[in-house]
Amino acid sequence: MKATIRFIFVFIFSSMMTLTSCRKEETEFIETPPEDVLQPNSLVANLLQRTASNDGSNDNILDLANCFNIKLPVNVTANSINVEITNENDYYLVETIFDEDYDDIDALEINFPITIVNSDYTEVSINSMSELNANASNCNGENISDNDIECIDFVYPFTASKFNPLNELISTETLTNDNELYDYIEAITPDDITSIDFPISVVLSDDSQMTINSLTELENIITNEQNSCDEDDDYDYNDDDCNHCTQELLEDFLTGCQNWYTDKVRQDNIDYNDVYDGYDFNFFEDGTITVFWNMTSANGTWSTVGTGNNMSVLINIPALTFCNNNWSLQEIINDNGLNKIDLRLNEEDRLRYRNTCN
Repeated sequence: MKATIRFIFVFIFSSMMTLTSCRKEETEFIETPPEDVLQPNSLVANLLQRTASNDGSNDNILDLANCFNIKLPVNVTANSINVEITNENDYYLVETIFDEDYDDIDALEINFPITIVNSDYTEVSINSMSELNANASNCNGENISDNDIECIDFVYPFTASKFNPLNELISTETLTNDNELYDYIEAITPDDITSIDFPISVVLSDDSQMTINSLTELENIITNEQNSCDEDDDYDYNDDDCNHCTQELLEDFLTGCQNWYTDKVRQDNIDYNDVYDGYDFNFFEDGTITVFWNMTSANGTWSTVGTGNNMSVLINIPALTFCNNNWSLQEIINDNGLNKIDLRLNEEDRLRYRNTCN
């Protein structure tokens, strides 16, 4: 009988040791390194949340406010033209209307009620322009530093995991956008043991991607990159229309189409829109220009320097003095077969070429 009891005891003890050994191996397998625990109110948690916060400057053409944007869809009237804005690409429709004429007063009317989305993704119903202006007055002004970080973006989806004090996995959540990441960090408590499941990827302001393998790396890269770009927190929607313009792109447009014509000509605050009606402008790769009108012709030169929003176009046609200047390239437009090359000297003086070739 004692031998039987002794056998049972040894069997139970051996079984417990086996289970303990298995649990220890499992714990070690899912153990989270202490430096990768995401603590609430820590520097890295703050940086993550600031990067994931809602950027309110993308629709400044509508609301002149950097700390919130208007929830889409929204209906507006721009210079008496009705525009239904259903996605962010439609902001350009309003800008196109405002850009069409430079000697008018641009006016925007919003069809209320609307909903605004704050930087923390909370939503507020707005019923009038006075209410909208009151909320906008709480935002930082043009180009004044604010809390959001726009120079780095996360590549979604990625996952985050929670553990109990024994480092046992409790849950895993897949995050698919900035709003979900913001809310996830907001909900972390001091009792939570939370970690991002690395590696993850981020996109830098130069559109390059970087792989991140730890919270320490993530903290360092956000800290280093947070001020690496112009966050465009101003109300001048015209100042960044040529982010991706290059000399090669401009040359392809101008030399790839024949018989450009001008529809906007203004120098020294005087309109000359009708002076060159019926004139055909042809640009060539060797930097020459030939112009034809009424059985007459004229020749000149053109050249470019710079890139992006800092590109200049020097035009010199001795017989057509209103075209001549060292213009700044404002925008290159291709819209359903209508091509536009928009050149500016300042807020008032302008030269725009148009063409309908493909």
